Amino acid sequence: MNESIGYAGCSLDEQDLTAQRGILLGVAEDRTSHQYGPTGTNRDRPGLDQVLAAVRAGDTLVAPEPDRLVRSVPDARVVDGSLVSCGVELSLGGTHYDPADPMGKTFFNTLTIFAEFEMDLLRMRTHGGMAVAGAEGKLKGRQLEPTTRQRANLVKEHHSGGHTIAGPAELFSVSRATVYRALERIQNANGDVR
Repeated sequence: MNESIGYAGCSLDEQDLTAQRGILLGVAEDRTSHQYGPTGTNRDRPGLDQVLAAVRAGDTLVAPEPDRLVRSVPDARVVDGSLVSCGVELSLGGTHYDPADPMGKTFFNTLTIFAEFEMDLLRMRTHGGMAVAGAEGKLKGRQLEPTTRQRANLVKEHHSGGHTIAGPAELFSVSRATVYRALERIQNANGDVR
């Protein structure tokens, strides 16, 4: 019995798969794998590995876009080889490709080249934007945690009664969350510090 097996993936847990699920309509929910997490050229994608292990001859692997299925041209060759060896067809964005057919293989690889090109452009723009932000002093990076002595001073300033949480945060150039954590650490270490 030939079946359609779906695969959708997002780089981040917060991203939504709604648009991708729309393309996967017609694929049974229990025959669809959703992958969150790895980005870039990382090939370690357990959800995709499960799908590739589940497909059988005559099945169709359905994915919304080439860049959701593969991350690079070498990655496409691995996936393509796996599909050909299993006798599985491929549907990307609603268009069917036969990976064993020279034309289907060419179209799949061409789509992959464009997807990889798009990722490279995005990466280049991101680095360019970060360089400009760094030059303008807008890219600060992760703030360092205060030392034990600085935490004690934060707590002292807060307990003096003359400051709200925002006061010591501004005075020591840290976030309000950092002041709350410092208060909590001192309280946990000493009991109630009021």
